[in-house]
Amino acid sequence: MSTDDSADVATVASLIAAADAGDAASAEALFTTLYQELHRVARRQLRAGGGAATLGATTLLHECYLDMAGRAAAFPDQHRFIAYAAHAMRGLIVDYIRERRALKRGGEFHLTALSTQVAESIAAVDDTVRLGDALDRLLGTDPALAELVELKFFCGFSFAEIAAMRGVSERTVQRDWQKARLLLHGEMSAE
Repeated sequence: MSTDDSADVATVASLIAAADAGDAASAEALFTTLYQELHRVARRQLRAGGGAATLGATTLLHECYLDMAGRAAAFPDQHRFIAYAAHAMRGLIVDYIRERRALKRGGEFHLTALSTQVAESIAAVDDTVRLGDALDRLLGTDPALAELVELKFFCGFSFAEIAAMRGVSERTVQRDWQKARLLLHGEMSAE
């Protein structure tokens, strides 16, 4: 880790502490400091959502900022902040897809271009909503496993990074990942 990385970690840590204390300027500075990382997470979220959502990464990121700015949440470190942002983005994507499909808004009608991949994109959108619902149920039964899925699948953290974040071995994280995948598969199959 270079001196710049240490300074960045210290800066982010101080911004998190100030934001947790209610300093709105620090919360905005934190968001600005982590903008590139959050934008990467937003792009990954949209890819994980099957690409069928017509949201752009920047729009999603800004919607996430507005959503997070109105909540009082404590973040002990940068990774937890990113994980929380990923969770908020996932919720926004699922809500957006549901809204677009709502019958009262004409969601039963879909305008599509002629493509050989239409069926695949529709399945991906359905999978995103189903995965969102399954993750919400998993969050109710095992919040640690739900967080692991968000860190790995949606944030793109490696097993080693998650292990360091949690203070456990990489093998423990891999076992938890397998357990989470099995539980989610069971939840999604039961629908």
